[in-house]
Amino acid sequence: MLRWARSVLFVGQMYAMMAIMAVFFTPWAIFDRRGAYAGVRTYCRYVRWTARWMVGLRTEVRGRVPVEEVLIGSKHQSFLDIILIVSDVPRPKFIMKKELGRAPILGWYAKRIGCVAVDRGRRRAAMRQMVEGVRHGDAPPGQLIIYPQGTRVAPGVKAPYKIGTAVLYEETGQPCVPAATNVGVFWPRKGILRKPGLAVVEFLEPIPPGLPAETFMARLEQVVETRSDALMAEAGFDPRPPGRESAEES
Repeated sequence: MLRWARSVLFVGQMYAMMAIMAVFFTPWAIFDRRGAYAGVRTYCRYVRWTARWMVGLRTEVRGRVPVEEVLIGSKHQSFLDIILIVSDVPRPKFIMKKELGRAPILGWYAKRIGCVAVDRGRRRAAMRQMVEGVRHGDAPPGQLIIYPQGTRVAPGVKAPYKIGTAVLYEETGQPCVPAATNVGVFWPRKGILRKPGLAVVEFLEPIPPGLPAETFMARLEQVVETRSDALMAEAGFDPRPPGRESAEES
């Protein structure tokens, strides 16, 4: 019961602080994109700090943090992996679902840092929007984050890797930095309860540009899934339970 109460308080103050920080940073962000980066980074670091002392959830970013212009192909389990990446990566921009662009505060800041919104329900249109957004977007060079499975995937759930990541890999001609995580063990894709422990996002060895699409996708999936399973096992979660269910779209 106490854990639930702490989780409710944590989540409530987290969203309240989002509004407060938005008011503080927006005047700067309107005139200078550096204000938007400062706002989202400060907020994410604040969430990590309050998670530690309010619900006992420690966080850690491992591996070499990408600072050059690269593609990041990341496992996505909950809002927390976004928070960890944005708190450390200097110029993050995401491929995000179109609905998020209409969200108060979050949507405006996402657009300001150069995120590309796509309609996930229309595959061909989404591919076109994604490529055009990356090719002609006004965001400065930075780190483009895409979730190869296209949605949040709970621990222990299997979901296919989608071809959109390979399209961007070929289109940009950039290295791809895989990122693994175990955050879903402590912070679920849905719900309020936050569990104590150590949540990790780990940046892995970059995949060089120029590989065939099928080779690239197979390598990306293998390294991300293998390392994510290891991180979840480190957190005490069995990543291969019997009768693993299929992933549901969020």
